Amino acid sequence: MSATLTARRVAPPAVRAWWRDAAGLTAWLSLLFVVALWVSGHGLQDLTTDFFTSTGRLTGLLSADLLLLQLLLMARIPWVERSYGQDELARRHRITGFTSISLLAAHLVLITLGYAAADRSGVLAEAWNLVTTYPGMLLAAAGTAALVMVAVTSVRAARRRLRYESWHLLHLYAYLGTGLALPHQLWTGADFTASPVATVFWWTAYAAAAGAVLVFRVGRPVWLNFRHRLVVEQVVPEGRGVVSVYLRGRDLDRLPVAAGQFFVWRFRSGPGWTRGKPFSLSAAPDGHRLRITAKDLGPGSRRLATLRPGTPALFEGPYGRLTGTVLKGHKVALFASGIGITPLRALLDELPYHPGEAVLFQRAGRPADLLFRREIEDLAARRGIRLHYLLGRRSRDRTSWLPAGYAPVPDEQVLRHLVPDIADHDVYVCGPDAWTAAVLDSARRAGVPADRIHAERFAW
Repeated sequence: MSATLTARRVAPPAVRAWWRDAAGLTAWLSLLFVVALWVSGHGLQDLTTDFFTSTGRLTGLLSADLLLLQLLLMARIPWVERSYGQDELARRHRITGFTSISLLAAHLVLITLGYAAADRSGVLAEAWNLVTTYPGMLLAAAGTAALVMVAVTSVRAARRRLRYESWHLLHLYAYLGTGLALPHQLWTGADFTASPVATVFWWTAYAAAAGAVLVFRVGRPVWLNFRHRLVVEQVVPEGRGVVSVYLRGRDLDRLPVAAGQFFVWRFRSGPGWTRGKPFSLSAAPDGHRLRITAKDLGPGSRRLATLRPGTPALFEGPYGRLTGTVLKGHKVALFASGIGITPLRALLDELPYHPGEAVLFQRAGRPADLLFRREIEDLAARRGIRLHYLLGRRSRDRTSWLPAGYAPVPDEQVLRHLVPDIADHDVYVCGPDAWTAAVLDSARRAGVPADRIHAERFAW
């Protein structure tokens, strides 16, 4: 899978700076427009006469808009995904989701208080009356329960206790919750139908969210799998608990993927094959076949070692912006720890550096744990890559990306000593979260500009 074997193939479109700005501006404008709709519906005037109901209307409107925005954030829209990267989109998705759920809770409490005051009834009695007698409210209650379940399982402590596959399955209930809320909003939400402008806005927003999910989460993967029809070619052991899977298919030169990206994979072999698992390419795509590499970290990665040639593979993607499209210059410094070497190994093939302009730092506990060592050393000899192996135990006295032997010296000083012109390099990082954070901190302290630091944590 070396660069010399690369065929002419379709590359992902370059990332345009204005894509990110346009996406962010659209989101903020939608929130401002929702507030404007509330104001035009006498929201400000009603604050003096019915504070709870008026603020309840506003929190409900904002919650609904944020709910649709969070669906769009994770709809895998290619130009949005390439602009932000999956880890940043996941972070914004979580913030938007928790904010939406908080506003939804406020909406429920405020509306109930407002209606109870108007009816001169108890709060619990009013809540029961709203749920059981107002059109669409039972469906909305069920939708709210689904959304709350998604929010609870998205808390970091809960995510740590769930497998990726289980969390992903539970997260699909967000679509159910959004759909169940729609009838209530149309039947009893006066702000949704108060004017032709409001009606057009909300129907357009719901259609855009639903359309994005259907096109990019369903339609595009179905089309790409039908066109390329990937199957396992061979499975090769790479080290202790690590295997590489080679895949072949049709017209792979037309698959718009770049080194550094990842796919969500499903292999049609044995029970549980429908559960997707993200794996990066571990070699640059050459238009003929693909390679992924995984370490035995659970059932999803463990079962790769049992795959047989000819097993059909289904995929979603490609995803991620840890690619050459974000490169600012020619000099590159790559930092990998453990299985994090996989996307960087692919980047070493594809990035357009010259001899002496690339340096790789590879972290492992012992020499036997250095993945792709022979491949990388052969590539280094051909392309003039400087290699630094970071072997041994890390320091227990501080958070560092260096082995314990470097402990007396600050990390950024070691980095500047090993790469004196590090500030002129694009820095690519992939590894465990704490280790990655230590590398990023050292790079910033060593003077690397923020727009030259590239990392992706494959967050979920």
